[in-house]
Amino acid sequence: MSYSVSPIGFVRSCFKEKFAIPRQPQLAPAARGVLELLAPFDNGDAIQGLEQVSHVWLLFLFHQALEDKPRLKVRPPRLGGNQSVGVFSTRATHRPNGIGQSVVKLDKVEPGKLWLSGIDLLDGTPVLDIKPYVPYADSVMEAYNRIADSAPALIGVTWQDEALLQAHSHAQRLAEPLVALIEQCLAQDPRPAYQQPSPERRYGVRFWDVDVHWHYPQPGCIRVLDVLLAG
Repeated sequence: MSYSVSPIGFVRSCFKEKFAIPRQPQLAPAARGVLELLAPFDNGDAIQGLEQVSHVWLLFLFHQALEDKPRLKVRPPRLGGNQSVGVFSTRATHRPNGIGQSVVKLDKVEPGKLWLSGIDLLDGTPVLDIKPYVPYADSVMEAYNRIADSAPALIGVTWQDEALLQAHSHAQRLAEPLVALIEQCLAQDPRPAYQQPSPERRYGVRFWDVDVHWHYPQPGCIRVLDVLLAG
C-alpha cells in the first residue's frame, strides 16, 4: 500500500547549502526563515490560534536527500562518521520516506506566513505539516539518548578584522543577526567528523546572500577569513 502527500508550504531559509546547517534545531537561535504557505492554507484560517504558541513542530521532506533504495544503517556524525547504526536510532537525513521533523521557535504569525528561528532547514524545504509544541506532553523529563546525550562541544571562532567588518555591514543590510548566525553555526564544526584538514585549507558556505570563508588554523579553532556578497 502506498500513500501520497503534498507540501502545505515551503521554507525560505538563511541556509542556501546543506553544508554548515546545524545538525539539530535550536542549536543556532540566529538561524531564521519564513514558512510560506500554499493555497488553501494561505488565507489565515489554518493558522488561527498559532499566535498563542511559542514553538511548533514542522514535518518536512529532505528534498535534496531523497533515495530510491532505503538505507538500513547510517553513520551519524555524533559517532565520528565511521560507526554504523540502525537508521531508526538516528536523525540522519537518509530516511526511508525522506521525512524530517524539527521543533522551531515561532516568532511571528501572518496570513500565509510563519516567521521562524532556531531552524535547521535548507532553503526551499517542502513542509508537510505543522503541529504546535505542547510542553507538558512533548518534554519528557526522564528521557535519555545514550548515542546523543548532550549537545555537541563547541569550538572557538575568531575573525579576521576585515571579515568582521564585512559581516556587520551585511547584517545591517539584511536586517539579520548575521554575525551570531555565522558564529553559532561554525562553532559546531560543520566538517565531516573524520576530516582533519591542513591549516591552509579554506572552507566556504552561503548564508542568506553572502559567501563565508574560513579555515582551521589549529585544532579546535576556526578563523573567519571573509564575508562577501555572493557572486
